[in-house]
Amino acid sequence: MKKLFSLLALVTIISVSNCTEIPENNDPIIGIWSRVDFVTDQEAGRYTSKQEWIFNDVYLGRYHAYEGSQLEVKTDFSWTEDNGVYTISYPGTNMPEQRVSMKTSEEGTVLEDIQGNILALRE
Repeated sequence: MKKLFSLLALVTIISVSNCTEIPENNDPIIGIWSRVDFVTDQEAGRYTSKQEWIFNDVYLGRYHAYEGSQLEVKTDFSWTEDNGVYTISYPGTNMPEQRVSMKTSEEGTVLEDIQGNILALRE
C-alpha cells in the first residue's frame, strides 16, 4: 500500500510539473539601460557618473550607480507596465518610484520620464 501511494504521488508531481508553463515575457524594456553624465567638481576634478538599470523578464531588475569607478549604489528593483508607462520601484530603499516610457530619438531608444527628461539609453 505504501508503494502504491508513493507511485501515485510521483505520477501526480510529474504530471503537475509538466503542465505548468512559465509565460514568456518579451517586453521591449527587457535589457540594459544606462545614463552617463560628466561631472566637474572643484575638489575631485572631472569624473563620470553612471547609472545602469538591468531589466529582466520576471518584472525585476538590478540598479547600479557609479561615481567615477566607485560603486555607490547597488540594489534590486521591480517594474510594472501599464499602457506604455513603466513604473520602477526600489523596495527596501528610500529611492523614489520612477515612471518612464520608451521613446525613439536621435540617440536611439530612450527611457523618458513623465516631464520629458531622458532617464537612460538602451545599451
